[in-house]
Amino acid sequence: MDPDDLPSPGETLRYERTFTVEEVEAFAELSEDRGEHHEVPDEDGRLLVHGLLTATMPTKIGGDLDVLARTMTFDFHRPVYTGQRIGCEVTVETVDRDDDDRAAIEADVVCHRDGDEVVLTGGFEGVVLG
Repeated sequence: MDPDDLPSPGETLRYERTFTVEEVEAFAELSEDRGEHHEVPDEDGRLLVHGLLTATMPTKIGGDLDVLARTMTFDFHRPVYTGQRIGCEVTVETVDRDDDDRAAIEADVVCHRDGDEVVLTGGFEGVVLG
């Protein structure tokens, strides 16, 4: 992405998705995080989604912007289960363009389920190369 095409400070980008049992199983295989809570369904047949799998939601938005992240922080507030609709909002805080066709970007992150229950907060900073 051209750094001049980045969103402006204050702009919020959104993404929603529902994690599946198959995705949690694939993430467990890839990450080798095989905690029982990720592999044994609860009484409703759901698996607990890995926190870092949930954290791929803001990285998807960062990827759409071609952000090369330098730092990411996440606070996990509530569990996420397969079958739950999760929304993610990334609000751009700063965009600093320089003379080298680059832009530094900082953003805040909030992910929620059922429209309002916060499950994850955090932020990232990085650079977009032009």
